[in-house]
Amino acid sequence: MIETAAIGELRAWRRAQREQGRRVAFVPTMGALHEGHLALVDEARRQADSTVMSVFVNPLQFGPAEDLARYPRNLDRDRALARERGVNLLFVPEAATMYPPGSEVRVVPGPTADRWEGAVRPGHFAGVLTVVAKLFHLVEPDVACFGQKDIQQVTLVRRMVVDLDWPLRLAVVPTVREPDGLALSSRNVYLSAEERAQALGLSRSLDAAREAFAGGERSAAALEARMHGVLEVYPGVSPDYISIVEPERLTPVDTVEHGTVVAIAARVGRTRLIDNLILGER
Repeated sequence: MIETAAIGELRAWRRAQREQGRRVAFVPTMGALHEGHLALVDEARRQADSTVMSVFVNPLQFGPAEDLARYPRNLDRDRALARERGVNLLFVPEAATMYPPGSEVRVVPGPTADRWEGAVRPGHFAGVLTVVAKLFHLVEPDVACFGQKDIQQVTLVRRMVVDLDWPLRLAVVPTVREPDGLALSSRNVYLSAEERAQALGLSRSLDAAREAFAGGERSAAALEARMHGVLEVYPGVSPDYISIVEPERLTPVDTVEHGTVVAIAARVGRTRLIDNLILGER
């Protein structure tokens, strides 16, 4: 595995891949790797000849009261996991490399970014799309792999790819979970044992929505009520929102159908977690 922090070296490697006729897949991460990230690598290796992973904790997507300073970082472990899973090039830039002095141009998303996560974290998605756009320009991937767990991020990146005419394809990988259903997240390391038990409320509430849909329920309000009923059993979970939305613009729906997205964001202690499901999919 090659590792570099230099844009010039990354571009030279990418140029060599193109000359050899090799397709490149890209997995952008903020490090603190877990099996969810590694599932993206597995998909990348299925989709292309070579795989690039970036590890960059992007300061633009953190608000002033968020956890940038304490976001988990362990580059040695990330490096070992990436190598073991078959990553060909690991790109680990410094913040000053991605945002040199005087940098001011940003990608400004449309109204899909203003609701749900965007309402709770103003400016978050401008930071996400800016760094993803820069990384797409640097890596020039044929395929980019993202996880379904960050469903609003995936939706906005897909919109950006279409609107800005990027010649690449997105591969969306289902959420990877612990055996008890908790969605894998780098932030899970913040949870105490008691908080982790409470955090199961997120996936349990989604399970209730799935079961109700499978049983014939088509009212979004009824599904949301079922979810709130489950959360009453988990008093340590404080929801920021439950959203039941169509998948293209994430606008709320009254009646659900196959493909409707059900998402939840909540705080468990000091830790903020997100999860979702797509109705009709396992």
